[in-house]
Amino acid sequence: MTKRARAIAERVEQFVREQVIPMEKAAPRNSHGPDQETVDRLRDRAREAGILTPHILRDGSHLTHRETAIVLRASGLSPLGPLAVNTMAPDEGNMYLIGKVGTEMQKERFLRPLVEGTTRSAFLMTEPAEDGGAGSDPSLLQTVARQHGDSWYINGRKTFATGLDGAGKAIVMARSGDDDRVTATMFLIDLPDPAVRIERLLDTIDSSMPGGHAVATLDNLRVPADQVLGAPHEGFTYAQVRLSPARLTHCMRWLGAATRAHEIATDYTVRRRAFGKPLIDHEGVGFMLADNQIDLKQCELMIDWCADVLDSGSMGVSESSMAKVAVSETLFRVADRCVQMMGGTGVSGDTVVEQIFREIRAFRIYDGPTEVHKWSLAKKIKKAFLEVHP
Repeated sequence: MTKRARAIAERVEQFVREQVIPMEKAAPRNSHGPDQETVDRLRDRAREAGILTPHILRDGSHLTHRETAIVLRASGLSPLGPLAVNTMAPDEGNMYLIGKVGTEMQKERFLRPLVEGTTRSAFLMTEPAEDGGAGSDPSLLQTVARQHGDSWYINGRKTFATGLDGAGKAIVMARSGDDDRVTATMFLIDLPDPAVRIERLLDTIDSSMPGGHAVATLDNLRVPADQVLGAPHEGFTYAQVRLSPARLTHCMRWLGAATRAHEIATDYTVRRRAFGKPLIDHEGVGFMLADNQIDLKQCELMIDWCADVLDSGSMGVSESSMAKVAVSETLFRVADRCVQMMGGTGVSGDTVVEQIFREIRAFRIYDGPTEVHKWSLAKKIKKAFLEVHP
């Protein structure tokens, strides 16, 4: 680990612990996440502290994935932390993708405001199940983009569009090309746009994302050709450019959250007494804390391993799937144990443990459910076997 990354991570952690965590209970919120005023106030403080968007350096370059791991882990110590320092999803993944494949015009118009934290963004790929649209299987895209002259026109419906309500920018993924071959194209759009209509906000188990998760209709949305992200019809390729690192940065942030839950549970079990001694001295509780410590270290090592793969230049598709499955499932067990050890307090809003439990439960589905990743890995295992043993 580099000195620069350690220094940044230490500053982020100090900021989150001293300025963000005290706001967890005071910040106004609803079932769809913190309000924009809270986000803006936190970002003003982060900007003043010099740690806004800490994973992107002043010259526009990114920290390595390995370096990013400790910085995003520090930001994740509070559900508000990634919002405060601008390392949250989907903005972090969108910034990464635009930085990789965007034109200079696109970087100036769409990337710069995201890096500066003056607007939020959304990523519109998932579609409603009732429409037979794309979810874990992006080849089922029903949203269609057709080119006419120098413009594209997009029609369709999207769901789980995280942060769409209140976003200023978005990436839209739509089916393109001829009807005989399924290809996709990504588009950059400014919001609000009258052609993008939010039907409703979904009520979900998680509540950390401002703007919630929207169902939206795209009705003849016009996008100029110079706002195609990358090359036309290469959307599936760019999705992998974005999704592999994004799976891993989810793991980084939630490792920070689970670490915080473990800290709170430890404090509780040391101070809380039952049956003549502190809870931690009862093996049933103490062993859960020991299991947590082991699991947290395993997650840290899994993240670092996958980050090294990505830093080598590999797409890391299989590795990011393995890391996403292992880390999401393991951290859920950690959060679950924290709730259990704290009893009634663990299921109440008196601490942030209850929210962390809910957020990590959703993480087991977002960016691909565990079962889909395992199915994909199993296919590759079979293919590799048959190549050696036809």
